[in-house]
Amino acid sequence: MSKQYNMLSRGVKAALFTLISGVSAQQAMAAGFALNDHSATASGNALAGAAASKSDISFSFWNPALLSNAKKMELYVSGAILVPKMDVTVNSASDAAGNTLTGNAPSDVVNTSFIPSVYFAYPVSEKTTIGAAFNAPFGLSGKYGKEWAGRYHSAETAVQDLSISLSIAQKINEMASVGASVQVHSGSVLLAANLSDFAGGNSAAGDGYGELEADDISYAFSVGAALEPIKGTRFGIGYRSEVEYTFEGDSDYSNVSPILAGLGVDEAYLFDEITFPSVLTISAEQDIGNRVTIGATAMKTGWGVLDEMRIAFAPGPDGIKQPDSVLTFDFSDEWYYSTGITYLASEQLTLRTGFAIDNSPAKEAYRSARTPDGDRKWFSLGASYKLASAGEITVAYTHVSIDDVSVTRTGQLEEDASRGSLDADYETSADVLSLAYNMSF
Repeated sequence: MSKQYNMLSRGVKAALFTLISGVSAQQAMAAGFALNDHSATASGNALAGAAASKSDISFSFWNPALLSNAKKMELYVSGAILVPKMDVTVNSASDAAGNTLTGNAPSDVVNTSFIPSVYFAYPVSEKTTIGAAFNAPFGLSGKYGKEWAGRYHSAETAVQDLSISLSIAQKINEMASVGASVQVHSGSVLLAANLSDFAGGNSAAGDGYGELEADDISYAFSVGAALEPIKGTRFGIGYRSEVEYTFEGDSDYSNVSPILAGLGVDEAYLFDEITFPSVLTISAEQDIGNRVTIGATAMKTGWGVLDEMRIAFAPGPDGIKQPDSVLTFDFSDEWYYSTGITYLASEQLTLRTGFAIDNSPAKEAYRSARTPDGDRKWFSLGASYKLASAGEITVAYTHVSIDDVSVTRTGQLEEDASRGSLDADYETSADVLSLAYNMSF
């Protein structure tokens, strides 16, 4: 990696992380580790019509052609407060040598977090609009601590993807628009877990501990089209490309047992090639009279690219290259479906509601403590109020109901050779409150 690239990477990362200081994303929001709260307006009706809506420029996340919703220079700032709840019940756990593991029941595995989005649009002519956006498309966070019975499988997980986009939208005529964007993504991953002493943590030295941390800069794009063939009938399609990362970083270990030390487990450079999925969004909206709009969205996330996370290591100080650290996903492509209603109560007040089904890409055989993922249902309400000035305030509330799931790791998978077994039940839900301010200049 060149010196110039390293300097660019550090500079972009610094800019991105300055913008979102204190941000943490949780896995309770959307299936897999996607984050879908990028607009308080869209969240109000569960993303129904997300690629077709004429409401505002925030819908350009799903379809860049909708940047043409801006009639004047426009700024849209949105933030979502995510309040998740996760109850974990450990039924049984043992280390790789068969020793029974006990420990404190994990609490506060997922914490309240904040997800920001910012959009800016500038019409350079009646038909052409350019813009920029900041988003957090993917995120995963969970912290069990070092004392629970599943500590060899996970103590902490953090995955974050942040993006800055530059977009352009072009009106072809009164019925059709197209758009595209290019994006710079900053990604990071942290995986931490206890290291087995193969004595149930009861040896003189006790458990060890390891952290694997890496990051990278990547690039992606999106394209989209919007069509209104009949006044009041709108269709839209948007595609966000895959994001290909080569994470590079270091491992940090302490109190490594002699067995693992003999396999070369020590501090070393690491890397992992991983692809975050593409997202295809297809939407429709229909006006009914002057006050009611119904919408629907079908969104396909290409989770099938996530077969596994395989972290490879360079030889450490002892000259031994430790075995790859592997977490199998075997995800499958999945769909998100939503429908919603928007009601214009007055010239100032707009009301919204929506319902969505968000299917999980996780398969039971490979569900893990790092990805205890289940199917979700969204129940959403929202409202927008136009101020006397050129501004508008939007609020939304979403309750995310998540199917109860079990993590059953028998220890028979090769990747669990030093982790042992874990049988645990998960009950998870989330409440999301979104707030946005939209203004034209």
